[in-house]
Amino acid sequence: MPSKKALIRRPSPRLAEGLVTHVEREKVDVELALEQWEAYAEALRAHGWETVEVDPADDCPDSVFVEDTVVMYKNVALIARSGAESRRDETLGVEEAVARLGCSVNWIWEPGTLDGGDVLKVGDTIYVGRGGRTNAAGVQQVRAAFEPLGARVVAVPVSKVLHLKSAVTALPDGTVIGHIPKVDRPSLFPRFLSVPEEAGSHVVLLGGPQVLISAAAPKTADLLADLGHEPVVVDIGEFEKLEGCVTCLSVRLRELYA
Repeated sequence: MPSKKALIRRPSPRLAEGLVTHVEREKVDVELALEQWEAYAEALRAHGWETVEVDPADDCPDSVFVEDTVVMYKNVALIARSGAESRRDETLGVEEAVARLGCSVNWIWEPGTLDGGDVLKVGDTIYVGRGGRTNAAGVQQVRAAFEPLGARVVAVPVSKVLHLKSAVTALPDGTVIGHIPKVDRPSLFPRFLSVPEEAGSHVVLLGGPQVLISAAAPKTADLLADLGHEPVVVDIGEFEKLEGCVTCLSVRLRELYA
């Protein structure tokens, strides 16, 4: 049976100091963010996911965005090395967490940089965004880690948003979705569906037809429902002020060995 574990990490008290690159800084309500994070984690649990809380990293403002610290493929955890130097300490607790779960642990090494938010897996195809946080050496190291395991790695340019998964994610049937003004090269994806809202570009597959989606994308939620999917809506507005999205707040481990 596939595993359904999700790494999550409690927001830092310094969350409001998190990095922003493609948006104007807005005031972040840290208490409200904690409430939204708890509701997000509960939504995962309500749909059959076991949440595994990584040790907090209170001195790292962006540490709640745990997806950026590690990329999972099968039973291998590839520990990231962010292009933002201030985020590199976030990986420490994550290494311990994935090792405890029995993963084989590898690392991105200098000069490579990689943020997990730049990696989109669709079946055995792994799209890696080449942009501000992930460089060419990082893409090459993803190839070296995962192609021997049967993956096909495709590099994708990212210039309009922070991460590849800020622009595109994928539905359960493998269709890639994105908001056209934020996608550099839609033609790189064999099946692409344009969605009407930027926040609608981001979904987390919960299992079956159920997809987690932001409350900021009601038109996209209606579109997906009309196509036979079951949107599960969560409000993550405080994290969206910091360029976060529903994918950023967890790492889903679907293929752990028994």
